[in-house]
Amino acid sequence: MSPRPAPPPGGAWNWRSRRVRALVYQVIALALIALGLWFLAHNTLENMRARGIQSGFSFLLQPAGFDIGETLLPYDAMDPYWRAFAVGLANTLRVALIGIVLTTVLGTLVGVGRFSRNALLRGLCYGYVELFRNVPILLQLLLWYLLLTEWLPDATEPMSVAGLAFLSKGGFQIPVPIWGLGQTLALAGAALGLIAAWLWRRRTIKRFEATGQLGSLLLVPALLVLLAALAGWLAGGAPTAWDVPHIAEVMVEGGAVMTPEFMAVLFGLTLYTAAFVAEVVRAGIASVPKGQTEAAASLGLTPGQSMQLVVLPQALRVIIPPMTNQFLNLTKNSSLAVAIGYPDVVSISNTAINQTGRAVECIAIVMLIYLTTSLSTSALMNWYNRRAAIQER
Repeated sequence: MSPRPAPPPGGAWNWRSRRVRALVYQVIALALIALGLWFLAHNTLENMRARGIQSGFSFLLQPAGFDIGETLLPYDAMDPYWRAFAVGLANTLRVALIGIVLTTVLGTLVGVGRFSRNALLRGLCYGYVELFRNVPILLQLLLWYLLLTEWLPDATEPMSVAGLAFLSKGGFQIPVPIWGLGQTLALAGAALGLIAAWLWRRRTIKRFEATGQLGSLLLVPALLVLLAALAGWLAGGAPTAWDVPHIAEVMVEGGAVMTPEFMAVLFGLTLYTAAFVAEVVRAGIASVPKGQTEAAASLGLTPGQSMQLVVLPQALRVIIPPMTNQFLNLTKNSSLAVAIGYPDVVSISNTAINQTGRAVECIAIVMLIYLTTSLSTSALMNWYNRRAAIQER
């Protein structure tokens, strides 16, 4: 029996090497994919050119020529299209970021409430989940928009809250401070306070794990944030000027306004996604062995302390991955806001397509925006998932 030939050296290019063959197959596959994409792009451009349809992204530098009803960034109708897309992106991120925060809080509370010893509370949480997750999100957006635009009073006779805030079909208007150095330093102080609060909670939890002595996990962190913000406000001259809304001849003027479109999108996305987040939290808590709760009770911890210090930290390894999916769904579902007239990036894109005819380019911009936001959210949540994972010894 002849001996088997020796395998080729690791660095040698030989077709008998499995690694070399795999590399060649991957290169061929990538080349075929690139060729297919080039063919599709070339064929599309040729067909558009044959029909006299303009192409390219040069239109982004041309004046947009249309107004946007709700803007976070300064914008004028004569600004270029790229700035209109930036305003739409800011409006999309505004809904997505606020919605993610509210969804996390509400979904976590409802998920924890599913384990309450109170039958009424447990039943309400169950009913909330079954109601909101089984009604399509588009119908919920339309329902909230109709409620806000039909049931609220006219802008000439708004509902007043202590003469400071007003609610009407024109939106919800509240007082806001006139921004200056004091507000900037207060915001910076609050950011530093959040970092100090996080460090305090981390130190307190580690001390509890080492000694069993439980410190303040809520009161002290809240005081740190408030004191840091107060210090920044005092350092900036302690400004007290406010922009307070008031009733004018035909509408409420002044202050900050949340339009019915924004509130409808925010309510719909938050309530819908929170129902799924609640189920994610419930499944994560259920995955923790019951013995952990019994051990926490034997140490004298209350049910609330047991949930916060023992159960939820262990449940995070199950909660975070599917929670990431819900955050991505909320961000992508914000594109449905175009159905009720909220000027997000999809709405701006539709207007730009109608005026310029650059459908391929506008859709590509929207795809790039959602791809970037989704990948950024995934990267952030994956980083947090690695930090929250239980370390193997």
